[in-house]
Amino acid sequence: VQLQASGGGLVQVGGSLRLSCVASGRTDDNDERGWFRQAPGKEREFVATISRNGGVTYYAAMLKGRSTISRDNAKNTVYLQMNSLKPEDTAVYYCAASTRIGTIFVDSIRYDYWGRGTLVTVSS
Repeated sequence: VQLQASGGGLVQVGGSLRLSCVASGRTDDNDERGWFRQAPGKEREFVATISRNGGVTYYAAMLKGRSTISRDNAKNTVYLQMNSLKPEDTAVYYCAASTRIGTIFVDSIRYDYWGRGTLVTVSS
C-alpha cells in the first residue's frame, strides 16, 4: 500500500486547510486510517483516526473541535479538515494505514503503512 498525502501549505492563524491522503496498491476499505504530525524538534504525535467504515472517529485533544477526519472508501481517500489553525499546528502531517485487528489506534506502532507527509505552516 502506498499513501500519498497532500493539501499542506502556508496559512495564516485562524485559517483552514484540508489534507487528503490517497491510498494505492493493495487497497481496500479494511484499513484503519490515521493522521499524525511531527513538529520541528519534536516527536511524532497522534492527530486523528477513523474506523474502517468511517463510523467512528477519535481525535487528539489539541485538535479536537477544530478538525474533522473523514473518508471516501470509493476513492481510497481519507481527509483531515483543520480549522482555526494556530502556529503550534505547524508540522509535517503524515497519514497512515493499519490492517491490524481492532479499531481506533492512537499509537503509531499500530500502523503498517505511512505516507511521506505534507507540510503545514501556520504563520502569525
